[in-house]
Amino acid sequence: MIRRLALAASAGLLLAACSSASATTPTRDQSTDVPFNGCDQVECTGTINGAAYEIVMPENWNGTLLLYSHGYRPAQPFPPSFDPVNTSATPVPGWESDDKALGKALLAKGYALAGSSYSTNGWAVEDGVRAGQEIYDFFTANVGTPNRVYVWGDSLGGLITQELSEQAEWVDGAAPLCGVMAGLLPNIGLALDTVYATQQLLNPDMKIDSYATYEEAVQAWEGAASRLIESARDQDTEAIGKILTIAAVVDAPEQTYRFDGSDIVSKVSGTIEALLTAVAYGTVGRYEIDTRFGGNVVGNETSEYASRISESEAEAIDAIGGEGAAARNAAILDAGTRVAADPAAQAAALGRGGDPSGAVLVPTITMHTRADPLVIAQNQTFFRDRYNAQVAAGNARAELVQTFTVAPGRYSQEAGAPYGAGHCNFTPESRIAVIDLLDNWVKNGVYPGTAAIEDAMGPLSGYSATYAPGPWPNPLAVVTK
Repeated sequence: MIRRLALAASAGLLLAACSSASATTPTRDQSTDVPFNGCDQVECTGTINGAAYEIVMPENWNGTLLLYSHGYRPAQPFPPSFDPVNTSATPVPGWESDDKALGKALLAKGYALAGSSYSTNGWAVEDGVRAGQEIYDFFTANVGTPNRVYVWGDSLGGLITQELSEQAEWVDGAAPLCGVMAGLLPNIGLALDTVYATQQLLNPDMKIDSYATYEEAVQAWEGAASRLIESARDQDTEAIGKILTIAAVVDAPEQTYRFDGSDIVSKVSGTIEALLTAVAYGTVGRYEIDTRFGGNVVGNETSEYASRISESEAEAIDAIGGEGAAARNAAILDAGTRVAADPAAQAAALGRGGDPSGAVLVPTITMHTRADPLVIAQNQTFFRDRYNAQVAAGNARAELVQTFTVAPGRYSQEAGAPYGAGHCNFTPESRIAVIDLLDNWVKNGVYPGTAAIEDAMGPLSGYSATYAPGPWPNPLAVVTK
C-alpha cells in the first residue's frame, strides 16, 4: 500500500555479440589518422570482469570516443518504484531502454560511443571508475586509439566521470551531468538529516541507522512515507509545517518533474515527493552504503538545524503550522539524540566512495537542473568552491564551466516538466550541445561563453545564464580528505 501511495506522490571473459549503428562497416573520417576496426571485426558487446559493456561505432568516425558512465543502480529493488535490478550496459543515455534517438544523433556527428555496467550495483564509484578504465583499454586494444576521449555521465555517473577525469591521463574533456559533485559523504549526510528530522518531527519510532537487513531499511522507509503522505492527505497543518521544516534544513526543492510548485498544493506535493526520494537514500540507500564500507559512514552530531532555516522559510512554515512553528520544530531537531559516524567506515567511504578534489585537469562542462530532488543543485556550489580553492593553490590545470536549466513556471502533472525540474531531466538537444561545446573547446580552443551556450542549447532547453544555486545546506558536516 505504501509503495502504491509513494508512486502516486512522486579484460576478463568477453562474450561476443556484435553491435553497431549500421550493418555497413564504418569508414574513418579522412580528417583524422585513426586506424580502427569495426564491429564486424571486434566484439562490441560482452563482459569485462563482471561488467557488461557495449561499443557503438558510427559509419564515419570523427576520432572522438564518448565514454559514458550511468547513474546509481540499486543493489536491490529501491523505493518508491521497487523496479527490478538493472545490470545492462549503457553506451549512451536511453540506449538500453530502446530510446536510441540521442545515441543516433551523436553517431550521426561521428562520435564513437562506449559504456558499461559496473561489477556491482549500489554506491559503486570505485567499480565505475575501474569499468571506465577497462572499457577504454579494451577499445584502444581492439578498436583503435582515439584522437580524443570525453568522459560523461549522469548522477552517480557524473561523480564517476569527475573521478575519472582527475585520475586517468587519457581523458581529454569531461561532462558530469546532474552529478554528485560534492561526493558521497555530504550527500548521504543530507539523507541522514532528512530521516533524522522525519523521526524527530513526525515518526518517533523510526529507526534511522544501523539497519540489520534490507527489509528493515525498507520498513523504515515505508513508515516514513506513510506519515508524510497521510499528513498531506489529512490536511494536518501542524504536520505540514513540520514537513516544510524538514525540507528547509536539507534544501529540498518544492518543484519536481511532476509538480510545478505554482500553488500551495503543488508546493507541498512537490516537497513531499522530494523528501520521499531523500528518505529512500537515507534508509535503503544508506543500508547498502554502510554495508559496503563497514559501518555508519556519516553522523549528525555537529549539525545545527535552526541556523539552516531562513527568514522566508520560517515565515512559510509559520503560515501553515502556526505562529512560532518554525522555531519550535528547529528546537526539537537541535535537542534530539544524534547519530555518530564510525571513523573506519567514514575513512573507507571517503577514500573509495567518491570525493572529487576540484582539481580540474581537463576542460569540464557540468549541467544541472535547478530543481533536482535527488542530487540538489547545491552540489555544483560545493564543487565550485573546491575548484576555486584548487585554482588558488595552483593545482587546477583547466577551466570549469557550469550550466543550469530552469523549468517553466507552469506545466501539467501529466506531461511533467520539459526540462529544469526532476533528476537529470534535460532535453536531448541540451545534452548534444554540451558534447559539441566540449568538443569545440578541446579541439579548437574555443571557450564556451554564455552566448555560445545559449546558441548551442537553443530556446527550448531551459538554459539560464543567471541562475546560481546557493551554498551547501550543512557546511559543518562536510568531511574532506
